[in-house]
Amino acid sequence: MRFLVQRVKEADVTVDNQAIGRIAQGCLVFAGTSAADAEGPSPEKIADKMVKKLLGLRIFSDENDKTNLDLKSVGGQLLIISQFTLYADCRKGNRPSFVNAAPPDAANRIYEYILKKCRQEMPIVESGSFGAHMNVSLVNDGPFTVILDSDELIHTEK
Repeated sequence: MRFLVQRVKEADVTVDNQAIGRIAQGCLVFAGTSAADAEGPSPEKIADKMVKKLLGLRIFSDENDKTNLDLKSVGGQLLIISQFTLYADCRKGNRPSFVNAAPPDAANRIYEYILKKCRQEMPIVESGSFGAHMNVSLVNDGPFTVILDSDELIHTEK
């Protein structure tokens, strides 16, 4: 599972020129699920670890301009967009392969689970529309972008 996390001043997502999600200060998160995650014994456990790490990231500035605050501490909001292209394989040729991405049904189930878990912890969690062509706009704050990868999280746990 991969989350590309961008600290934003604001972000929104539209489908067919209709705004379906909009946040103020917080994080825009592009979430991708691998085929290995989806086929494994417990994709929910992986998602739980990813959500915990996401919500605990101290990427917001404190009164001394140090990145010591997490999303809740600043009253931040979340916009989470499903993005299978985070599992693009560009090693051969010029056309990316997406064979490492989870199949749509499994990816959507895990995406909905991630949204549910985040909504249990955060008051404002907006989302995109799974499988739709979306236009995403943001004002990146920093810029500050972090990649969370479940392979790294799980293998580095003690």
